[in-house]
Amino acid sequence: MPLRIGIDVGGTHTDAVILDEKNNLIYAVKTQTTPDVTTGILNALRDVLKGSGVDPEEIQAAMLGTTHCTNAIVERKRLNRVGVIRIAKPATLAIKPLRAFPADLREAVGNLWTIITGGHEYDGREIAPLDEKELREAARKMREQKAETIAVCSVFSPVSTDHEKRAAEIIAEELGHNFPVTLSHEIGSIGLLERESAAILNAAVISVAEAAISAFENAMREAGLHKAKLYLTQNDGTLMSADYARKYPIRTVASGPTNSIRGAAHLTQLQDGIVVDIGGTTTLVGALVRGFPRESAVAVEIGGVRTNFRMPDLIAIGCGGGTIVRKTDSDVEIGPQSVGYDIVRKGLAWGGDTITTTDVALASGYAKIDDPRIDLNRLKNLDGSFLTRAVSKIISLVENSIDKMKTSPEPLPVVLVGGGGIIIPPSHYDKLKGVSRVIRPEHFQFANAIGAAIAQVSGEIDRIFTLEHMSRDEAIKQAKEMAIQEAIRAGAKPDTVQVVEVDEIPLAYLPGNAIRIRVKAAGALSM
Repeated sequence: MPLRIGIDVGGTHTDAVILDEKNNLIYAVKTQTTPDVTTGILNALRDVLKGSGVDPEEIQAAMLGTTHCTNAIVERKRLNRVGVIRIAKPATLAIKPLRAFPADLREAVGNLWTIITGGHEYDGREIAPLDEKELREAARKMREQKAETIAVCSVFSPVSTDHEKRAAEIIAEELGHNFPVTLSHEIGSIGLLERESAAILNAAVISVAEAAISAFENAMREAGLHKAKLYLTQNDGTLMSADYARKYPIRTVASGPTNSIRGAAHLTQLQDGIVVDIGGTTTLVGALVRGFPRESAVAVEIGGVRTNFRMPDLIAIGCGGGTIVRKTDSDVEIGPQSVGYDIVRKGLAWGGDTITTTDVALASGYAKIDDPRIDLNRLKNLDGSFLTRAVSKIISLVENSIDKMKTSPEPLPVVLVGGGGIIIPPSHYDKLKGVSRVIRPEHFQFANAIGAAIAQVSGEIDRIFTLEHMSRDEAIKQAKEMAIQEAIRAGAKPDTVQVVEVDEIPLAYLPGNAIRIRVKAAGALSM
C-alpha cells in the first residue's frame, strides 16, 4: 500500500504524519523543533516510523513545509551574492535595481546590478533589441565581482519571454551551464519592480535551499526512506518536486500557513470559512476559498521587500502557545515575544520563570497537557484578576484578526487548529464575535503536516494578452493550456490536472483591446 509522510516545521514543534492512499491518518507525532531545524525533522521521521510500525519501503513520498528560506531572508544570513541584470534600457533608468531593498538586505545580497538595452511593451513589441554584446560584458563583470547567482529581469517579460530566455542562454555560454540563473517571468507577475525583487530574493536563497533540500534527502535516507521522493509545499498550498524547489525556492516562504489551511479544509470538509492556526509562536488567520487559501490581492512584503508572486492572504499575530505574558501596572501584555521550543525549559509550569499563554490556560483550568514535567502548583501565585485579563486579551486579539480577515459582516465558520489552540477557552467558542460556529476537528494539532501530505501540484500563469489578433476565448484557452503545462512541469500527473481558477481583467487604459488573464491549474501528485 503506497503511503505518504507529511512534515511541517514550526517555531516550537516539528510535526510528522503518515497517510494512506485514501488520505486516512495512520500515525502522527509532534517533536521539539531544534535550532538547526534538520535534526528536528530527522527526529520526527524516526519517531513517526517507529511509532506506526510502518515499513519505510512502503513510503513513496515525503512532503515538507520548511522555513529555511524565510529565516535566511529575515535574518540576512547565508544569502547568495546576486548579480542583477535588468533588460530595460532606455526605459527604466530613473529607478535603479535594489533601491527598494532595506540597506542591510541590499548589502547582504551584494548590491551588484546593471541595466542593459532591451525589453518589451505590454503587447510584446520590442522597446529596443536585446544588446547581446552588452549582456556578455555584464555577465563577465558579474563573475569578476564574485556573483554566485544572477537574477534577470526584463520589462514586461511575462508578456514576452524572448529577451530573458536569450539572456539565460548567453549567461550559460559565458559562465557555464550550471551557474544558477533566475528569470523574473518564472517567478513574479506584471509589475517590474516587485517582479525584479522577487527574482532577486529567489536568486539569494538558492544555496540555502540546496543545502536544506540535500539535508532533508540525507535525513530521509538515514530514516530508511530509500524509495520515497521528496516534495516541498508552496505558498498556495500545493506541491513542487525537490528539483523544482531547487530552482524556485522563494515559493516556499509561506508554505507553513498554507499547509495549515489546506489541512483544516481536509479535516472538516469545509470549503469556505476562516482558519485560525495557533502555534507555539504565532497565531495565523487565513481564509478558505473553495478549499484553498485565499491569495493576497496586494503586493506582499518579504523581509521588508515588496514582491508580486502568489502569496496567501494572512494575518499573523504574536499570540501562540509559547507567547510571553507580562504584568503591567494597570493591564496585561501579550507578546509578541515567545519562548518557542524553549517552553519546556522556560515556561512557568515546567519549572522556568517565564509566564506564557499556556501557563495562563493551565492555571485557569480550561487546558490540560499530558506531560509529567508539568507541576500546576508552580502556577498558584498567578492571581485570578491577572488570569481573567490575560484570557480576555488573548480572545480579543484572535477576534480582531478574524474580523480583519472577513470580507463581509456575515458570521462565518471558524476552524481552530494548531497545538497552541488550547489557549482559547472552549467555553468561548460560541461567543466569538463574527463567528457562526467554531470547529475543532479531530487531529487538529497536526493540521499543518496533514495539509502538506494531501497537497496537490499546481501551476499558474499571469500575463497580458492583446485581442487585436485573437478572440477572448482563444486568449483564455491559451492561458489555460500554459497553466496546465506549468502544473505538469511542477510534478502533477498529466491526466488529473484541472483548471481551478480563472481571473480576467480588461485593461481599458491600454490600447489594443488588452486583457490580463490569470489561470491556476492543479492536479494529483505524480508518484
